[in-house]
Amino acid sequence: MNTPLDHEAIQPDTPTAIAEWVADVLRDRIVKGVYPPGSRLVERKISAELDLSRTPVREALKLLHADGLISISRNKGAQVLQYGADEALALFEIIAAIESLAAERLARTIDAATLDEIEEMHARMLMYHKVGNHTDYFDMNSEIHDFIVQRCGNEIVEDTHRRLIARARRGRYLAIMRPDRLEQAVGEHETLMEALRARDPEAAARVWRQHLTHTGETVASVLAEEG
Repeated sequence: MNTPLDHEAIQPDTPTAIAEWVADVLRDRIVKGVYPPGSRLVERKISAELDLSRTPVREALKLLHADGLISISRNKGAQVLQYGADEALALFEIIAAIESLAAERLARTIDAATLDEIEEMHARMLMYHKVGNHTDYFDMNSEIHDFIVQRCGNEIVEDTHRRLIARARRGRYLAIMRPDRLEQAVGEHETLMEALRARDPEAAARVWRQHLTHTGETVASVLAEEG
């Protein structure tokens, strides 16, 4: 199991930052299935593992609860939630709308420096895919999605996306485990890059909506099979 040092070389030094740091570590574990649905997140154990007091862990669990990743009750404590196929489709319908708008806006305004940044990220993602490194592929893939939202120039889009993406990201990790979907997704990323290079907002919006819709359908299929 990873420690926070695997995720962040420099530890934060304020109470709020420490709680957010712990939340990032736990969130990453939930997304990648280290803590599967139904798992209990025990403050005492997490505090001992991370060599922290229980206060920042308690605050981190509150952040995960706000994300919709865990439930917190007196009887069962903190438990990782699962969402069903119907909820996955509904969630990705919204994510697809938000991210396609972001891609459209970015394609309209992208400058050479920003294009160079996303080109480099895309190349690294393709390299991880080529060598079969699914974890780093997923992390770079997620960075690209977040980059598009953050650089689209609309703070409301960014804020709305941030509040929804935690639950969606677990689904996206499930989707990359499907080889057929993985190949399709890589192709959709390349089509997006073509649209960004051409500064074509309509094409960027179209492929990115399609990309997220396909992901939602795959996630729903996986969840239906599991449940």
